[in-house]
Amino acid sequence: MSEQRAILLLADGTTYEGKAAGKIGTTTGEICFNTGMTGYQEIFTDPSYYGQILVATNAHIGNYGIKDSDVESDNVKIAGLICKNFTVPYSRHQAQSSIQDYFEKEGVVGISDVDTRAIVRHIRSKGAMNAIISSDNFDLEDLKRQLDAAPDMEGLELSSQVTTTEAYTLGDPDAPIRVAVLDLGTKKNILRNFVKRDCYVKVFPARASMEEINAFGADGLFISNGPGDPGAMDYAVETAQGMLREDKPMFGICLGHQILARAVGIPTYKMHHGHRGINHPVKNLITGKSEITSQNHGFGVSPEAIEQNLDIVEITHRNLNDDTIEGIRIVGKPAFSVQYHPEASPGPHDAAYLFDQFIDLIKERNHKN
Repeated sequence: MSEQRAILLLADGTTYEGKAAGKIGTTTGEICFNTGMTGYQEIFTDPSYYGQILVATNAHIGNYGIKDSDVESDNVKIAGLICKNFTVPYSRHQAQSSIQDYFEKEGVVGISDVDTRAIVRHIRSKGAMNAIISSDNFDLEDLKRQLDAAPDMEGLELSSQVTTTEAYTLGDPDAPIRVAVLDLGTKKNILRNFVKRDCYVKVFPARASMEEINAFGADGLFISNGPGDPGAMDYAVETAQGMLREDKPMFGICLGHQILARAVGIPTYKMHHGHRGINHPVKNLITGKSEITSQNHGFGVSPEAIEQNLDIVEITHRNLNDDTIEGIRIVGKPAFSVQYHPEASPGPHDAAYLFDQFIDLIKERNHKN
């Protein structure tokens, strides 16, 4: 365990001192917290966290090591890590390396041995804000200058930083269903959920044109999760509007949910501190059942705008903690979306039906045609 000093400085001037974790260096990003007790490696590699410094509320991070297959993308996406205990020795026999080796390889700067409960309470009170972690510079004035120069998450377009650069395919080319994925920062497990449901999937870059997408001959269209402000993504909104005109079954998750809402004129907003964790209760208003869900978002869909446009959008899911919008269906279109992550299995299978619902819509349409 490192004994090297590290410092955390928040945009409002609050500071915390701890020990260096991972790579020695300096990093900036928007501070956020995740309440999940497991799944840290999946969180680190989730593209939706790009540009964010993560506070882990669980006391031990790293205790079951790093396994090469437990990733949601090709590399770590968080900008930095804040935790109580950065646990380098690990217990899992299947693990290939320690978290320290992993962070050094991936170039991730972190801080440990800080009061994460106090930090989380501060964020819940003051809201999400930018922060800087440093284990090689302890000049507060200089760190504040660097922090002031960091861009705010509101108004920031980040999907182009994490999307695939080239279209690629997964699954059996002879599968009966074809799904086109607009990759705004997709997680690998979302794609696996399509493939295991006998789909041939083609993943397109975030800025792919409708001409490129249509050339694939998809039966269903999907808009993925991803990082950044949906309000800064007019290009994706235009693509979603083009998808809606195709009148094919359409499904969105997280950022995809927000983009679908914007495509029909419903605005989004920056949340006070967002939802991140694997224990968020959501009620399905259609079935009356509740689900334990995995979430990671700092923006939401405007409930006021939806309630004024119920002839366009139907609310299908609500968060039971704060009544925010967690799912919508477009009136008169085979298109729906959810704010949470049904592929992440926190329930563990509470929300898996959403993939089946999408596939059933495709089968129904194909049968009619």
